Amino acid sequence: QVQLVESGGGLVQAGGSLRLSCAASTRTFTNYDMGWFRQAPGKEREFVAAVSWSGGRTDYSDSVKGRFTVSRDNVKDMIFLQMNSLKPEDTAVYYCAAASAGWRTRTNLNEYDYWGQGTQVTVSS
Repeated sequence: QVQLVESGGGLVQAGGSLRLSCAASTRTFTNYDMGWFRQAPGKEREFVAAVSWSGGRTDYSDSVKGRFTVSRDNVKDMIFLQMNSLKPEDTAVYYCAAASAGWRTRTNLNEYDYWGQGTQVTVSS
């Protein structure tokens, strides 16, 4: 069982930055590849970024590539999402998720085993 808790969301103006964090409660954090998803009002949850168990491999959706950076700290059992050049269309609830390690591109919700409760990001124009 893995419990995930996101933090760092808030209100920011377009062009600004935010850094999201996700803390994992597990003794085997490096057994998991991790991902970030987001869900805007009235829309389906969508893939944002993923990082392998070691942090050595990452993947991004086309909509955030070049603006967002995913990373992890395997000592603190945390992952991060640095979001720069934010746009109003980035407004959503952001979720972190964990999948049993074995790196491959995972963009579907059902490929992840554990989910956090989400943190709201609002970008004003």
